[in-house]
Amino acid sequence: MKIVERVKNILTTPKTEWPAVAAEPATVWSLYGSYITIMALIPLIAGFINIGLVGSKGIGPPQPFLGLFLTIPFYVLSLLSIYAVALIINVLAPAFGGQRGMGQALKVAAYAGTAAFVGGIGRVVSWELGTMLILVGSIYGIYLLNLGLPATMKYPPEKAGVYTAVSVICAVACALVLYPALAVVWIGGLFWLGSGY
Repeated sequence: MKIVERVKNILTTPKTEWPAVAAEPATVWSLYGSYITIMALIPLIAGFINIGLVGSKGIGPPQPFLGLFLTIPFYVLSLLSIYAVALIINVLAPAFGGQRGMGQALKVAAYAGTAAFVGGIGRVVSWELGTMLILVGSIYGIYLLNLGLPATMKYPPEKAGVYTAVSVICAVACALVLYPALAVVWIGGLFWLGSGY
């Protein structure tokens, strides 16, 4: 399925789109190659345009090198985060009467993250607006996750709320580990850039 159509359907008609998603054959590699790496480029490109080409309110005039330095680690972290969430979903599946399957778990993690990826377009205007839209998209992503888990992981729909809540709590805990590590890289890099090396 074409990526634009999938984005439109998962955001606007998720109740009918999730069964179609669940029925599609997919592997970790095919999902990364056809969807995740492409969607994760949206905030990367938007952030680079803002910092590297246009100039940012907090950083000043356009700085292409700094734009790459700030956005590429975020891109890598986005790719890792989606995989980490999929691992959590897959490991938790039997506890809720579901079936394990990394391909299915990655589908739900990737497509539930669609709204957050699309929200990253706001970084063209400002880093702050993009971050706010990513947060709003992440909240909508919880709703998408709640709809997608029963279809993809084959467990009783009445357990959707608890499975979603536990998955989200574990994902937030994962983010609390990964994002501070990214902040350390950024701050260290900014000091390095400022030192003139």
